[in-house]
Amino acid sequence: MSSSSSSPSPISSETTTITKEIDPTNVSLVENFLKSLTYPDSSLDDFASFDSFSVLLQNNIRALSVEHGRITCSVVVTPALTNYFNGLHGGAVASIAERLSMACARTLVSEDKHLFLGELSMSYLSAAPVSSEVVVEGSVVRSGRNLTVVNVEFKMKDTMKVTYLARATFYQSIISKL
Repeated sequence: MSSSSSSPSPISSETTTITKEIDPTNVSLVENFLKSLTYPDSSLDDFASFDSFSVLLQNNIRALSVEHGRITCSVVVTPALTNYFNGLHGGAVASIAERLSMACARTLVSEDKHLFLGELSMSYLSAAPVSSEVVVEGSVVRSGRNLTVVNVEFKMKDTMKVTYLARATFYQSIISKL
């Protein structure tokens, strides 16, 4: 696959605020994770497939801030991500919630642990109309030895009205080194 030079980086120094408490290495890991939405890790070929939906999402998501246990992104609602009623499609909302919560969990969980999504709960409160911008805030509610819970809120940028809520539960397991 080609490099991501054709599309802008999901984390840019011009638009992203990174707290000084977080190690720059972790910021790089989150950036690489967001880039992998389009360019999946070849070691996961048996578990993931490249799909056009990933390309649609990557071009619409921009990281605004990355902190320890918290990530804030901006999502622009384009016609490709809308449903019949010109609102952000529920599948796109769930996909963004899953990917942001995974990246958020990764700010706390070490790389030697594999994360498995055990539960994703969605609440669709209001529609985000086409051409609007949504601020998506993910924060870790609890992270322990075997479990990480992440809360994700989608808010309209102009009014900060909550449109969607999500809660993801990840189970952790140590990756075996055979």
